[in-house]
Amino acid sequence: MIEALVLAAAYILGSIPFGYLLVKWVKGVDVRTQGSGNIGMTNVWRVAGAKWGILTLVLDIAKGALVVALARYSVPGNEMILVLSGLLALIGNVFSIFLKFKGGKGIGISVGVFFSLLWLPSLAGLIVFLIALAIGRMISVGSLLGVTTMAALTLYGHGLDWYSGLALFAALMIWWTHRQNIKRILNGTENKITKKKAP
Repeated sequence: MIEALVLAAAYILGSIPFGYLLVKWVKGVDVRTQGSGNIGMTNVWRVAGAKWGILTLVLDIAKGALVVALARYSVPGNEMILVLSGLLALIGNVFSIFLKFKGGKGIGISVGVFFSLLWLPSLAGLIVFLIALAIGRMISVGSLLGVTTMAALTLYGHGLDWYSGLALFAALMIWWTHRQNIKRILNGTENKITKKKAP
């Protein structure tokens, strides 16, 4: 029974659309009708400003970490429930029950989940993200390379187990949620960070 409650809580927590709620509160508009239409940090930054975009990222990371902490505390030693909680949180973020099963791209919550579960591969992924961002100035490229690095290192270090399965799923899902970004990258029209322009 406790396992089912933990998994349900993981999905519900992951589904909380902080970006949508913040922009609705600050600007009184639906962020999904503005900019790229996404509810994540980057579009919130464009629509409501830097501090709200950063707060969105922090809250998304926090809910991912909270899900893992809840599972770890409620069912100690159960790796399957721990990993499934992370999986359901990610699914909730991308397919939110509060937004008719639409949502974000899974980056912020993945940071919270994977730094809680796999801090070393996640740190390597973060370093790759920062290097790619510094060179190309595209958050999407950094995110894709970072999550791919994290998944590859997890697979290398763990072989095929619950953790590498979650990492590979997350990487594939994030590539899928970034499919429009990938098209723009290939077309040379993807947004870049500049001093005068939001990401």
